[in-house]
Amino acid sequence: MSELTPSQTVGPYYAYGLTPEGRKKWKPDEKLYRWKETTGDNLVTADATGERIRIEGIIYDGDGKPIDDAMLEIWQADAQGRYADPRNGKPIPNSSFKGHGRSATDASGLFAFDTIKPGQVPGPGGRMQAPHIVFAIFSRGMLRQVYTRLYFPDEVANAADPVLALVPADRRPTLIATRSERGGQKVYRFDIRVQGDDETVFFEI
Repeated sequence: MSELTPSQTVGPYYAYGLTPEGRKKWKPDEKLYRWKETTGDNLVTADATGERIRIEGIIYDGDGKPIDDAMLEIWQADAQGRYADPRNGKPIPNSSFKGHGRSATDASGLFAFDTIKPGQVPGPGGRMQAPHIVFAIFSRGMLRQVYTRLYFPDEVANAADPVLALVPADRRPTLIATRSERGGQKVYRFDIRVQGDDETVFFEI
């Protein structure tokens, strides 16, 4: 009887192709490969209004070890609750703030974004959602990305958020960042666990 060929996950190729600035083994020519013109980890623009904040955290695997080759993308509204998308039915932001960012994890599994704190946006049934940021996580061993949300701990609107209300109360803390200050700037810590007892809540989209 012949033995089955063992399986192995592919990649992660995205980490090199989409976040080359975080890869030590490959440094592309920025004049030829201008990825920073498309997206990056600093979403703040000179003309964007609102509170400037920093988001950082570590991605952990099921064994509690940091993942050093993951990639994250975020999507958010501006401070007035408007997405840079003409399909959402609200006025497009009158600034160059795009609301989309991408970051690679470093050797310690750390990722970081500099951005603007978002405003409230309509949710299911027209109910207003609390300010939040959508995360897409790409990681080794995962054939498809997973999605989660970051909520802010200092928002009264969390109590009435229609999406957060769908999550069991004992699981909601995995979606709420912790806040500190550094150099006069608010820093929100948001660690993500892709598996295990404290696995972050992920959503189907």
